[in-house]
Amino acid sequence: MTVNPNLLLLSNSTQHGRGYLEHALKTVTGFLPANARLAFVPYALADHDTYTARVRGALEPAGISVRGVHEGADPRAELATADAVFIGGGNSFRLLSALYRTGLLDAVRDAARQGLPYMGASAGTNMAAPTLRTSNDMPIVQPPSFDALGLVPFQINPHYQDPDPDSTHKGETREERLREFLEENDVPVLGLREGSWLRVEGALATLSGERPARLFTRDAPPQELPAGSDVSALLATRPGFDTPARATA
Repeated sequence: MTVNPNLLLLSNSTQHGRGYLEHALKTVTGFLPANARLAFVPYALADHDTYTARVRGALEPAGISVRGVHEGADPRAELATADAVFIGGGNSFRLLSALYRTGLLDAVRDAARQGLPYMGASAGTNMAAPTLRTSNDMPIVQPPSFDALGLVPFQINPHYQDPDPDSTHKGETREERLREFLEENDVPVLGLREGSWLRVEGALATLSGERPARLFTRDAPPQELPAGSDVSALLATRPGFDTPARATA
């Protein structure tokens, strides 16, 4: 059980027409400790050095020292000396596979549960949920399990997109996919539209950013939640995975 969660979970790190983290920079720098040593986890993308340099370029002008966990011999040792951790976006399956392989899954979970500030964006926000089952990503690799960090007891869908009534595309919409998830799992899903984020401080969870979020729960219509909404009740969720809503033939 999370003892003292201190989380900033961004839907996205790059907003249309803005630089990396620019849309949330004030929130990010306010969340991170002053002059923090930030451990950055770049495993969601293949080029770890370039990715780390991008984060460094965005945050070091604000006095945040950024070091990629891949830059030392032991990623867990890099985490142990940090004042905060940031897991960036990319492919969630590649990211989770690397967290298992490096031993960081347990290390990050334990540190965050002890109060280390945890920031995620996109795939990094997916990692904060119990599983990857509501990721938008293609499984380009096969992790040992879909089980993620479980820093919150509900699912999150970053980059949530509303159905386009004018689209001629006949594939499933994001809403339809999340409804299918709820047919098999009794777990709320918080759809974070781009430009929005979730802040968790202990027992308090608050939505922030430029756009409302959308909450999906079993046997109920989706609920629109404006920025500023208190969603602390979600922290009391008791997730029920693999609990079909009805028997199948």
